[in-house]
Amino acid sequence: MSGRGPARRGVLTAAGLAAVAATAPQAHAAGPSGGGAGPSRWTTSWATAQTAPTATDTVASAGLTDGTCVANVRLSAGGAVRLRYGHAFGTVPVLIGPVTAGGLPVTFGGQRQAWIAAGASLTSDPVAGLRAAEAARLTVETRLPGPTGPLSFHRNTHASHSVDGERTTSVFLLTGVEVTGAHGPVVAVLGDSITEGVGTPDDADLRWPDQLARRLPGSAVANLGISGNRLLLDDARFGPGGQARFDRDVLSLPGLRTVLVHLGVNDLQQPPSQTDPALVLAGYRQLVLRARNAGRRAVGATIAPFGGWTRWTPELEAVRQRINAAVRTGRVFDAVVDFDAALRDPERPSLMLPAYDSGDGLHPNPSGHAALAAAVDRRHLL
Repeated sequence: MSGRGPARRGVLTAAGLAAVAATAPQAHAAGPSGGGAGPSRWTTSWATAQTAPTATDTVASAGLTDGTCVANVRLSAGGAVRLRYGHAFGTVPVLIGPVTAGGLPVTFGGQRQAWIAAGASLTSDPVAGLRAAEAARLTVETRLPGPTGPLSFHRNTHASHSVDGERTTSVFLLTGVEVTGAHGPVVAVLGDSITEGVGTPDDADLRWPDQLARRLPGSAVANLGISGNRLLLDDARFGPGGQARFDRDVLSLPGLRTVLVHLGVNDLQQPPSQTDPALVLAGYRQLVLRARNAGRRAVGATIAPFGGWTRWTPELEAVRQRINAAVRTGRVFDAVVDFDAALRDPERPSLMLPAYDSGDGLHPNPSGHAALAAAVDRRHLL
C-alpha cells in the first residue's frame, strides 16, 4: 500500500544479503564550534536496555567502590554527543563521575559529578569539543566513587568493555549515547537474543541492527535486545517483558520515529510456553496502540523459524505459523518485516537455511543477521 504515517501497512521480504562494512572511523575532537551548542534535535545513536543483576552477576550484584567502567560503543548516526545513564533497578542513589567520552571531560549541569537516583535516568551536557562521525567507535570512561550497591546493567552487548581493567561484555549504568546528526530513519528495535546479537562474534558489529544502520546512511538505530526476553512475561534473569519495559526502553528515547518489534519466540519456547496465539497478538496490538498514542510508528517482525532448537515441538510450530499469518495480514502493525521468509529453508519451513544457522537452530549467524537487515525496507521506517 502507498502513503505515509501510522495508517500505512505493508509486508516485506528479504532482498539479499547486506555487505559487511569496513572498519568505521573513530569519534574525534572537534574545533571550538563542535561541542555544546550544535543542533537542538537529539536522537539516540547507541543504546542498550537494562536488567537487574542476579546472584551469578557478581560485579553488578556487589557493585563498585572507587571503580572505573569503560564502555566501547559503536554509534550509528553522528554529530554532537551527550550521554544518558539509567539505574532502572537501583535501590539507592549512585554518584557518577568524573566521566570522559572520546577522552574529553563530560559534565552534568556544568559539574564533573552528578547523582543518579534509584530508578531514574541522568543526561549529560553536550560534550564540549566532541563531534562523532557516523558509525564511529566511542569510548566512555565512567568513574563510580561508590559504594554503589547493586548496579543496573546490560549483561552481554557482544562487545568488549572493562571494569577496573578486567574485560567484560557487560555495560553498567550507561544506557545511551545521543547525537544531533541523524538525517535518516530513527529506529528503536525492541527484541530478544537475536536482536542483541547472539550468533555473531564479539566486537564484529555484525548484529542485524548494526547492519541495518550501515544500510541506511544517517540513520539512528537503537538496539534494545535482551537475551531471553519475552513479549508477555517478566523474568528475574531476562528482565521485564516487552510490555513492561516499553515506555522506559522505547518511548523515552529522544527523536524516535519508529519502533521495530522483534519479540515472540521466547514466549513460545521458554517455559511456561505460550500456546495461545491470541494472547501474543493482543500483546502486539497493545504495543502498537501505545506507540501510536506517542506519535510513533510500529513495525512488526514475523517470528523466525526455530525448528532445530532443543525446545521446538510441532505444536509450537503451529502456534508460530498462526501468529505469523495474522501479522502478515497487515492488520496488527503499521508495517511488517518478514523475518520468517528471510531465514527459512523453503524445503523445510520450520528450519532456518543451513547457511544462516549459527548451529543451535534458533540464532542466525552473521550471514543470517545480514539477511534480517536486508529484509527491512527503509520506506517503512520513515
